[in-house]
Amino acid sequence: MLEEQVILVDIYDNQIGLMAKMEAHENGVLHRAFSVFTFNKEGKLLLQQRAADKYHSPLLWTNTCCSHQRNGETSLQAGKRRLQEEMGFTCELEEVFSFIYKAPFDNGLTEHELDHVMVGKYNDNPIVNKQEVEAFKWMTLEEVKVDMEKNPETYTAWFTIIFKESYEKIMNYRF
Repeated sequence: MLEEQVILVDIYDNQIGLMAKMEAHENGVLHRAFSVFTFNKEGKLLLQQRAADKYHSPLLWTNTCCSHQRNGETSLQAGKRRLQEEMGFTCELEEVFSFIYKAPFDNGLTEHELDHVMVGKYNDNPIVNKQEVEAFKWMTLEEVKVDMEKNPETYTAWFTIIFKESYEKIMNYRF
C-alpha cells in the first residue's frame, strides 16, 4: 500500500504538487488540510480526544475531526469522508474560512498547513473509530475557552490556533 500523500500548495491554495504525508511533516512543507467543527442543537461543540497511537498529538483534545484532502477531492468531500471514518457519521458542512499556520512538535515533525475550516450540525453521539479517537465530549465554546486557558497542554496546536484566532468566526457560523 502506498503511503498517504498530501497536496502541496502555495499561499494562495494553488496545488503545486504531491508529497508523502510523513515527508511533508518531517520537512515542514506547506500543504492543504481541513478542520471540522460540529455543533449540536444546544450549540455545543463535539470534541474528540486523539487516540493514544497517533504519530503526533496523542491523547490531546481537538475539534470534531481534521485531516488532509486527497488529490482530486474537495474540502467538503474530505470533511464528510473523515467524519465518517473517525466519528461514524456525516452531516452537511459549510466552509467558513481558511488560514495558514505552522506548528512544530517535540517529535521533530511540523504541521505547516493551509487549513480549510468547516462547520456542521449533528445532534447524536458519535460512534467513534477507536483507532483514531480515544474519547469524545460536547462543550460550549465558552467552556472550551475557559478550559483551554486553564489547561492549554491538553489541546492540539492547530485547535488552539484556530480557536484563539477565529473564535468570532466560529461563533457566527455555529447554528
